[in-house]
Formats: sequence, C-alpha cells, structure tokens
Amino acid sequence: MNRFQCVADLQRRHGVKRLCSILGVSRSSFYYWRRTAADRATRQVADARLAARIRAVHQESDGTYRAPRITAELREENGEAVNHKRVARIMRASGIEGVRLRRRHRTTVPGPAAAKAPDLIGRDFTADKPNTKYVGHITYLPIEGGKFCYLATVIDLASRRLAGWAIADHMRTDLVTDALAAAVRTRGSLAGSIMHTDHGAQYTSRIFAEACRSAGVRQSMSAVGSSADNALAESFNATFKRETLQRRKTWPTEREARLDAFRWLHRYNTRRRHSRLGQRSPIAFENTFHHTPTTLAPAA
Repeated sequence: MNRFQCVADLQRRHGVKRLCSILGVSRSSFYYWRRTAADRATRQVADARLAARIRAVHQESDGTYRAPRITAELREENGEAVNHKRVARIMRASGIEGVRLRRRHRTTVPGPAAAKAPDLIGRDFTADKPNTKYVGHITYLPIEGGKFCYLATVIDLASRRLAGWAIADHMRTDLVTDALAAAVRTRGSLAGSIMHTDHGAQYTSRIFAEACRSAGVRQSMSAVGSSADNALAESFNATFKRETLQRRKTWPTEREARLDAFRWLHRYNTRRRHSRLGQRSPIAFENTFHHTPTTLAPAA
C-alpha cells in the first residue's frame, strides 16, 4: 500500500504526525500528496484512455510496434502531441511490448568459381529518388519438422519499398530471378538502376546476370563474407523474421508461413512506419515524390 494512503486511512485514529514518523515520510510530502490527489486521478483516467489506444495500435501492428512507431501512429490518427516518453511509460506499466531482434541464420552460400561484380554502393544505403538503387537478399522461413521456405527480396534504397519478392521451398537461382521479375512488374522498368547483392551462388550465377542485363540493371556485389556491405537487406530480413515469428521458433505449416509472409510484406509497404522515412510507410514516402502504384507484384 502507498504510505501516504496509509496515513490518510489511519489519520483520524492515530494522527498525521505520529503516522508520518512511524512510516518515515514527511508531513509536508503527505499534505502535498493529498492536495494533488484530484490532479493525479485526472492523469490516471487520461493514462487509462491512452493505454487503450496504445493497445489497439499495438494489436493492429500484430504486436510488433514499440513506443516510437506507436507514438507516430497516435499523432497521425488524432492530430495531438503525444509524448513518446509517456507512451513508453504507459506501455511498461501495461505490460505492452514490441518484438525484439532474433539471431539470424546464415543463408548465403558463395559460388566457388562465380563471376563477380564491383561494389557500386560502398555501404551508402541511400538514394536521391526511387527506382535507382536496389538491394537483394534471401532469408529463410523455418517450418516445423526441420523444413524451410526461402524468401528473396528486392528493396528500393530511396524509399525502403519492397519492389519485388518471391517465396519457394528451394534456393535455386530462379528464386532470385523471380523476385527481380516481380520488381520489374511493380516498377514497369528497372532500366539504369543498380542491383546490389551479396556473393551468394544465386546472385553470381550466369542466369541472374542475364536477367539483370535483360532488365537494364547494373549488378553490384558486396565483399565476400561482409554482412555490413549489404546491411540494409540484412536489417530488413531481421525485421521480417522477428515481426512474423515473434516469439515462436517455427511456423506449423508451409501454408501458414506463406500467408504470414504475404500479409506482412503487403503491410510493410502500405502501413508499417519506418524511422528512416519520418515514420511513414514506404509507399507514403514515395508519394511525396510522385504518384506511384500501391500494389506489390509477387513472383508469378
């Protein structure tokens, strides 16, 4: 029990001075606590209302958002100045948590005698406008029973938009060429853009090089064994994994994994707020440049 509340409950029987002495609190502090009781009650009601709104936003994000993104959502939703520290405090008090990073499982297998491309990015994961620089990568989706599906992505460096993707139960080269083809369908054309990847055998293959030439894309590759050279794609994969799996280790079935992936990837482009984009979604950010389609083209 709050010591001040104890003094208030027992003061008629034992007196404020004696109770404060026994409980180790000052009388001035007790009188201040009593004088501000109405203000505290008002704040508690306001915090309870805000907690309900926070919980709704948190649930709408599939339990993934933490305080900064929830704050941005509340500000846009209601047009009021909500302090992110207050949101974080209420989340802690209410036991509301976003998901945190999980350790990554390596999927890059370098080709032993594959053709290499120069690094045209140089760890500069920015671009002045959309449809000029992309990064590609593969991540895995663990299924119960030791099975896996694999997700290949093509991400725009200007807007962080997922321009194309493909899912398969293998890591053959057509997984990444399908993702590139999906990006071509989304954008209409990738001519003149850069496609930056790691040295995985799929990306160093002759088939992928031909797909890039056909699309008018210049290939760029990171150094062998350097995840920092493709850090944005690595970060995207980590976010995808922790926000879809959350605290699970696997999906029960391949179908559920594919459905969860499709749902999250669509939401990522259209709804999920990105700190590097001023807490806007990739498509909302692109709309500040010009009108762009809001559909996402998966692999055929």
